[in-house]
Amino acid sequence: MTTILAFLFVLGVLVFVHELGHFLAARRIGVRVLTFSLGFGPKLVKFTRGDTEYCISAIPLGGYVKMAGESPDDPRSGSPDEFMSKTKWERFQVLIMGPVMNLVLAVVVLALVLAQGAEVPAYQDEPPVVGAVVPSAPAEKAGLRRGDRILTVAGNEVDTWERFFLEVATRANRDVSITFLRDGQTQSVTVRPDAQTRFEIGDIGVMPNATPTVQSVVPNDPADKAGLKARDEVLAVDGEQMATRSQLVAAISRNGGKATDLLVRRDGQELHVTVTPEQRGARGMIGIAIAEATKTFKPGPWEAVTLSVERNIEGSGLIFRTLGGLFVGQTSLKQLQGPVAIAQLSGESAQLGLIALFSLMATLSLNLGILNLLPIPMLDGGHILIMALEGIARRDFSMRVKEKMLLAGFVLILMLMVTVIYNDLTRISWLERLMPWRN
Repeated sequence: MTTILAFLFVLGVLVFVHELGHFLAARRIGVRVLTFSLGFGPKLVKFTRGDTEYCISAIPLGGYVKMAGESPDDPRSGSPDEFMSKTKWERFQVLIMGPVMNLVLAVVVLALVLAQGAEVPAYQDEPPVVGAVVPSAPAEKAGLRRGDRILTVAGNEVDTWERFFLEVATRANRDVSITFLRDGQTQSVTVRPDAQTRFEIGDIGVMPNATPTVQSVVPNDPADKAGLKARDEVLAVDGEQMATRSQLVAAISRNGGKATDLLVRRDGQELHVTVTPEQRGARGMIGIAIAEATKTFKPGPWEAVTLSVERNIEGSGLIFRTLGGLFVGQTSLKQLQGPVAIAQLSGESAQLGLIALFSLMATLSLNLGILNLLPIPMLDGGHILIMALEGIARRDFSMRVKEKMLLAGFVLILMLMVTVIYNDLTRISWLERLMPWRN
């Protein structure tokens, strides 16, 4: 139920803001709006105020604003309050305001999220110097080593770990060129990131140097009996370099019932401690709380807005690179997400709290705004493109030409929808088992 409610809330806000942009722009230039609907299909709730019917419809995957004289099939009287009676510049304003409102919403919501502050990993804004390489991971196979300073990924400069992870994330199962600095010399390797999680996020298996530290020890648990103490830095587990808290948790979890060698640093001295994790359920545990270096992030109001604009610009660039990658085969179609995946993400974010849910809303609003600006007939950007071509040709296209262009856009959108829905279904484990070609 949480997933459904979170999905309806997020999607409802995004659709409402988008259609509100069209509605306000239409009313501002004097276009008569017949219907303002959240959702498609049968109308569940409706009321009329002035010339406009406001309604909530049964299928919550979008919405629409119906304007007088908007469609080629609509009867037209030539009245000045009809959409097609307006100039191309005025119609452009109506079409563009939907995506613009989504972009504005992305900036506002993200600014509010950032203004709340957070504890973030200390390494997030540091240069990507490899602290550890996962055994048998793509990075190890390519020859990357501890201490390498990664400079570029696929030709794009990466100056922080955050930027590095973003650049790799969209390139799962694709050969990627990585340049790095080692012993003062620039070198290059080709790495093929593994696909991680159900969303196939690219990962090459390198981690920052954020040595996990024992925060506290549970009395009489294996760690206490083995002699581990608070503030011990865990450098390695069975010879495997530990660079992050999650890596240490995973290493201990898989060693339930097995004697495990921990290399720790205590008061500047390194020593080995042997501990046997107890198997508790599906995990091995030794009874420690693990800390990782973090820093407090708390921008002021204006700084939050500025940072939100910067991050949305960066996010827009990433979206365009991802879309471009789809056409040249550098981005996997499996990374596309549809309504089922968005519903899952909404439910998971809602369980983490409002901050996570609104962060997701900001990301989706940015994606929706950019998607609708693409020059694809059926989308706002497609209608704008048709008007631009008419302006260049200095004549309006015939209804037959427009219908063919809209049909081409409809086919493209339909193919995209089939792809994302298929991707969504393959992420549901019991449904994937019913697909023999994926087993």
